[in-house]
Parts: sequence; structure tokens; C-alpha cells
Amino acid sequence: MWPGSTARASSDNLRRALTIALLLAAFSGWSQSGINRFLTPSDSLNKPRRLGVFIAEGALAGGALLALHQSWYSDYDQTDFHTVNDNADWLQMDKAGHVFSSYHLGRFGKEVLQWSGASRTQQLIYGPGAGFLFLSAVELMDGFSSGWGFSGGDMAANFGGTALYMGQELLWKEQRIVPKFSFHTTEYASARPNVLGENLPEQILKDYNGQTYWLSVNVHSFFKGSKVPKWLNVAVGYGAEGMVTGQDVLVNTIFLPESQRVRQFYFSLDADLTKIETKSHVLKTLFSVFNTIKIPAPTFEFRDDGVVKFRYLHF
Repeated sequence: MWPGSTARASSDNLRRALTIALLLAAFSGWSQSGINRFLTPSDSLNKPRRLGVFIAEGALAGGALLALHQSWYSDYDQTDFHTVNDNADWLQMDKAGHVFSSYHLGRFGKEVLQWSGASRTQQLIYGPGAGFLFLSAVELMDGFSSGWGFSGGDMAANFGGTALYMGQELLWKEQRIVPKFSFHTTEYASARPNVLGENLPEQILKDYNGQTYWLSVNVHSFFKGSKVPKWLNVAVGYGAEGMVTGQDVLVNTIFLPESQRVRQFYFSLDADLTKIETKSHVLKTLFSVFNTIKIPAPTFEFRDDGVVKFRYLHF
């Protein structure tokens, strides 16, 4: 644990959000600015499109790294490269976030190359590869900053998310298991709003107590001949609560809720929005973007303190 580790946890979320927001903005811009034909993937290599993808990705990555430098690193001195072991922090919720981010950065990268008509080999190399390289660059910047440190655990999680995407493409040529995210507000944010968020948008990014990371499994893809709806998924989730610091230490707060740190495991239903049949490529684009979010559904919760709960609607 190093000074400023709680700030690092918050900035990890903000950096992931900034990256994904920039990519989503690009998708949104295409959806609003073009017609359905523009959004239709090319059936052969469209060099201007591919060049545009590479330029846009380079500009977005460069802009994001510059913004990160100005927002987080400029207040800290540069040091020799150093590492930090933060694997015990936040009951590994931050590591689940890295898996989620690297997976979807790779997925978006592959899909925009598919839109350009690039070969499948290029899609699989440059799509997920670019996302992994960007996140690796962020970790290297951490390693040279006195306020942070290179985290091997973060790098392993980044690799895990990229491998989850590429492995399924190589094995099945489709994504049967998709990481997803959901959030609910908690009482813990009010204990340390500077770390866990002062308002809802900040809490979504910072409050690990309210985050849940899911692996959403498409049932029909494993039973191709069945009558199971193609969009129906089952999902297993991981969350944790009782955390106002990265590790189990006391802090001075005006209000300190029950701080027993508990892991939570979930089982629920979900939907794969990309399996909804439509001829509209505007809708297909929107479904792809929002397929990162777990839909509210009845859910069983199993806690490591032995408590089992059923929630009629959990998000």
C-alpha cells in the first residue's frame, strides 16, 4: 500500500470511464451523423474507413493519455520506475473493473475494424491489441509517477479481459460470455464522499460497494438446436460491500456505517441485446454499446458471511 492508494482506486474508475466515454462518443457521433448505410459494415476492405478507424483510435488514445497526464500525473513528481502490490485492495473489485474495461475496449476495437471491412486477422490483432496497449501505457505512466506505481495485478486483469474476448473469437467465432456492469447506491459513499463520490455520477465510478461485475452467458449459443430465445442470458455476478478504504483500516469520518467487508456472489437472468434481430444498423450499434450493462432482473445473492437473499429486482 502506498500513499494516495485510495485516490488511485478512484482514478482507475475515472480513467476507464474516460476511455470508454470517448469511444462511446465516437459511436454516438457515427449513429447521429450518418444514415443506416453508413453504419453497415463493409463486405470488403474499405481503405478510407480503415484509415479513419486508425486515425480516430490514435487521436482518442493520445487525447485520453494527455488528459490523464494533466488530470492525475501533473501533481506528482516523476520517479524511477517502481511497482506496487495492490492485489488485496477493495476485495479485488478494481481488478474486476480492469477485466471489464479491457474486454470491451477490445470488443469495440474489433467491431469498428469489422465495420471498415478489415480482414478477420486484422480485426483480432489490432482491435483487442490496441485496447490492451492503451491500458498498458496507463500502467507504465503509473510506474513512473511518485503518486502511483505499476501494478502487476492490474496488468494481469487487463490481459485477462483481452484474453476472454480473443479466446472466444478463436474458439467459437462469437461472444458467448460477456462481462457486464451494474450499480446501486449505498450508504458508504456518505462516509467518504471525496473517495467514494459526492453525487450519483461520481458514485457510479468510485463506490465499489455499489458496483457489480457480471459474466453474462448466452444460453442459446451453447444449445444451438434448442428453442431457447436467442437473446436469453443467465448471469453470475461479483460484488463487495463494507468498504470505505482500500484495505481493512479505520479512517476518521463523520458517519461510519457498518464496515464489515463482505463478498457477494449473484445469480440472475439477463439479455444479450446484440441477439435481438433488426435490420437497422443504428439499432445494432446502440445494442452493441448498451450490451455492456446488465438489465435489472430477479436475483439470488450469496454472501461469504453465510447470508442468502432473493431480490425481486436487482441492479
